[in-house]
Amino acid sequence: MARLVDIFARRLQVQERLTRQIADAIEDAIKPQGVGVVMEAQHLCMMMRGVEKQHSSTVTSAMTGVFREHQGTRNEFLSLVRRSKD
Repeated sequence: MARLVDIFARRLQVQERLTRQIADAIEDAIKPQGVGVVMEAQHLCMMMRGVEKQHSSTVTSAMTGVFREHQGTRNEFLSLVRRSKD
């Protein structure tokens, strides 16, 4: 997973597109019933310039298949992500 993220993160782009590209790559590679990607990132542009918020982060998500179509599956996935963060 880390290599996949590195491949797309090397390009100049916004976090929302990066999150979507990772989800699409996983879907294309292994053809699962669905993919859920949640990405949290700290942006140097926010920490050093502009708003100058030192400990700020931005969270984006991309869902495909069952994660997009079934509310219960999506909720279970997001609750597991939240729990693993604590």
